[in-house]
Amino acid sequence: MSGGVDSSVAALLLSREGYDVVGVTMRLWSEEDGETAAGHRGCCSIEDIEDARRVCRALGIPHYVLDVRREFRAHVMDYFITEYQRGRTPHPCIACNDRIKFDFLLRRAAMMDADCVATGHYARIVRDSDGWSLRCGVDAGKDQSYVLFGLGQEQLRRVLLPVGGYAKAQIRELAREAGLHLADKADSQEVCFIPGGDYREFMRQHIRPRPGMLVDTAGRALGEHEGVEFFTVGQRRGLGVATGERLFVTEVEPETGRVVLGSADDLAKPGARVGRVTYVKGQAPSEPVRAAVKIRYNGRALPATLEPRGDGAVVWFDEPQRAVTPGQAAVFYDGDEVLGGGFIDGAAER
Repeated sequence: MSGGVDSSVAALLLSREGYDVVGVTMRLWSEEDGETAAGHRGCCSIEDIEDARRVCRALGIPHYVLDVRREFRAHVMDYFITEYQRGRTPHPCIACNDRIKFDFLLRRAAMMDADCVATGHYARIVRDSDGWSLRCGVDAGKDQSYVLFGLGQEQLRRVLLPVGGYAKAQIRELAREAGLHLADKADSQEVCFIPGGDYREFMRQHIRPRPGMLVDTAGRALGEHEGVEFFTVGQRRGLGVATGERLFVTEVEPETGRVVLGSADDLAKPGARVGRVTYVKGQAPSEPVRAAVKIRYNGRALPATLEPRGDGAVVWFDEPQRAVTPGQAAVFYDGDEVLGGGFIDGAAER
């Protein structure tokens, strides 16, 4: 229970269905134990823990706080920093789901004699004839299946997603009807451990940036930059050069310290190389298959051909796509079913 309306209503729904519910809030990080910026819209602050406790009191269920700051730093914050140093753009929520919520917490739940872990994610789990499947949430505007693609069969049988069959407006109304004080609480919109949302300032506090050169696609010098950690493929603002034309980051080279700038056309790529691929049903397709592929959280699913290759894959888009960004997830769909996904290693060229 993060202290938000979604996980609170998840607990409410399960209680009404007769489950023996225990509320658990994980203390993931501390900005010196509560010195969050005014207007911070992340999650898991001291105030959020108190909100979760109040909801549990209203529902008449126990509430526990687990201190997982050490695990969160190792598997989420350090990963976030290292990925940017490698010239990649991480998605910390995926790392948190994979390593904290559906690994550490599932194991801890078993120690507490709990059969399942439930969360407030907007996605659905369905039992099929050939196992468990992960489906999109019914509210397309809130669907979070993209960040859950790493769930496999063993996890899906022990996970409950009670809010996935509802629209967000319905969830808020359920909270109001139940008299929960946070029915109108704003959604989290920031990386939880970066109050204020300025990841560059966070990086400056934790690493020594590596300055380098800004170059064009022909290798000609355009200027200098503070560090490769502050650039991501597809970026247009904050480049620090003025050439009279619209430039975008087309490549980040951590080995050489170069950041390559080019035009919008230079960003368009026919495919993506995807590594660390997993499949929800545990089995990769035996041959290329048609799929819809998301390459960013808020992006639309793109028609493509999925070509499995060992423990990776290549995705060939029907139409070239801009900003195929290393480090971001590529998630494969068949209709509303998540087939699997992995992490983009770079663009693929025919």
